[in-house]
This record gives sequence, C-alpha cells and structure tokens, in this order.
Amino acid sequence: MIEDIQAAIPLGFFLAFMIGPVFFMLIETSITKGVRAAIAFDIGVIIADALFIAVAYFSSFQLLENLSNLPGLYVFGGTILSVYGLIILIKKPNEKQIENEFNNTTKANYFQLSIKGFLLNFINIGVLVFWLGVVVVTGPSFENSINRFVVFFSTLLIAYFLTDLVKIILAKQLKKKLTPKIIIKTKKILGALLVICGLILIIKGFLPKDSLNPQNIIEEIR
Repeated sequence: MIEDIQAAIPLGFFLAFMIGPVFFMLIETSITKGVRAAIAFDIGVIIADALFIAVAYFSSFQLLENLSNLPGLYVFGGTILSVYGLIILIKKPNEKQIENEFNNTTKANYFQLSIKGFLLNFINIGVLVFWLGVVVVTGPSFENSINRFVVFFSTLLIAYFLTDLVKIILAKQLKKKLTPKIIIKTKKILGALLVICGLILIIKGFLPKDSLNPQNIIEEIR
C-alpha cells in the first residue's frame, strides 16, 4: 500500500493544476469571497470527483462504452456549462455587491458554494470519462483489492485537495493588487472561459463515434 500512496500523491498534485472551469472558479472564489469560501467550493468539487470514482469502480469499461454510444451527454453538459458562462457574461454586474464581496462584508453561503462546486464538476462529462480511464488503467495493478483501491484514490484526492489549498492561499494574496473593477473584468473573462469549455464539450458530442471510442481514451491516458 505504501507504493500505492507514493503513486497517488504526484497524480493528485498534477490533477490540481489541470486547466478547466473548476480551476478558474476556484481562483476567482478565493480572490472575491475569501479562503473559507474557496475551500467550501472545493469540497463540493472533491465530492463530485469521489462520486465519479465510485461510479467508475462499479461500472468501469462498460460505462465507457455506453458514453461512446451516447455523445449527446457531451452536448448536454457542454450546453449547461456554456449557458452558465453566458449568464456571467451578459449579467450586469452589481458593483455594490462586488465591492462588498471584495471587502468581505457580505457573508458567504458555504453550503451554496459547495453545491456550486459539485454541480460545476458534475456536469462536465469529460471529468467522468477521465476518472473512468484512470480506473481502467490503474485497476489491474490493485489485484482486485478494494482496500488498495480505496487507499490509492483517497490519497489522490487528499493530495489534490491539499494542493488546492495552496492555490487558494496564493490566489488570496492577489487581492492586494486588485480592485472591484478588475474583479468585474475577471468575472467576464471567467464567463468567456466557461463558454469556451462548454463549446469544446459540445463539439466532442458531434465528433464521429470513433473519436469517442473508450479504447482510444485509455490509450491516450497510458
């Protein structure tokens, strides 16, 4: 099990720096709402990842095969992500609210932020495909031991979370160089990035079936 832990830590560190919607939302939340709010958001993300891993463990290759036959799931998830990004882009910013958040005078709803983190990660079908691929690739090395599986992925998620904590704290330091107006521009950029990520998922849904073949996904991960 020591070897499993040693293998999981660098993977968890690597995952924390994968560029995607969650990465940018985590940084933005830390800057505008504070460290505790960002941690609450990240807990929701981790819960979604844990759920995906559990689903991957019990379904494994069969679910990968089903996903390749249901590209509409990519379109659905991408559409939701794009709509959410468009709302951020189009919505007129409330400068007073932004200023209150910037000065931490508005109390954050930690439960709501956790749900937000969970849903943002959950609707990204690409995340599920990724975890399925990781389980398929690493599964044989556990020799059908559920204990080794739990140790490996628990360590991975803990390493992921601890690395996110460092990112959250470092991002918070940027606040000293920001103003409410810059925060508003940052939110608009974030909205645009969410739209782009959503469009990428939608495009994946319209790609030929062979491009979503689970065997290709596994080979890429390897």
